[in-house]
Amino acid sequence: MTLRIIATGGTFDKHYNELNGTLGFSDSHLPAAIARARITIGVQLEQLPLLDSLDMQDSDRARVLASCRAASEKAIVIVHGTDTMKETAAVLGPADLGKTIVLTGAMIPYEIDNSDAFFNLGFACAVAQTLPAGVYVAMNGQIFAWDNVQKNKAAGVFQPL
Repeated sequence: MTLRIIATGGTFDKHYNELNGTLGFSDSHLPAAIARARITIGVQLEQLPLLDSLDMQDSDRARVLASCRAASEKAIVIVHGTDTMKETAAVLGPADLGKTIVLTGAMIPYEIDNSDAFFNLGFACAVAQTLPAGVYVAMNGQIFAWDNVQKNKAAGVFQPL
């Protein structure tokens, strides 16, 4: 089995600029995270333009859908920003691609202490290999169907509708 991981940005891939105290994008953390995880199945990493999910437009979601459609892999993990993960899942779910697609992300950037990014990536990679075809959100040890998930911003967690 080969696993495709699609990077779209989000908090997972943000870098902290210690000079001005802001978070932004440069290179994806995913190559380092994949190496650190020592994943033993084949992994194809596809990097789309890295965006904050609040900046994602319909055309960006269409690009994610096109990448999933074009992928030869049957298991796909999409690293995505948490604020609009549900909206991207709502584009992918009805497409019925016959693949297992798992969206995940992070509340705290990968490079910052106590980040949930590395755990969420590993969890998503595992469930993408075991769940039946469909679209899911995997965050903080829970799996949600694409049409039964919401981000609880006050609690900083995902939960069913």
